[in-house]
Amino acid sequence: GERYEQALTLLDRYLDDAVLEGFEKVRIIHGKGTGALRKGVQEALSKDRRVRHFDFAKPENGGSGVTEVELK
Repeated sequence: GERYEQALTLLDRYLDDAVLEGFEKVRIIHGKGTGALRKGVQEALSKDRRVRHFDFAKPENGGSGVTEVELK
């Protein structure tokens, strides 16, 4: 339910916190909706130096409504 720009700001903070805490993997729940937020999240992740790999979750874990991220 977040606005696009606000959601990307929250994503950046979330990744900062995850890296500082030493997490190797995180999940981002963006929902399915129109796909605009999902696309924006994945575009941001593709350019983020903290991210090693990302992909949609398995169907039983949320499918295309969740992106799983492996951090560097």
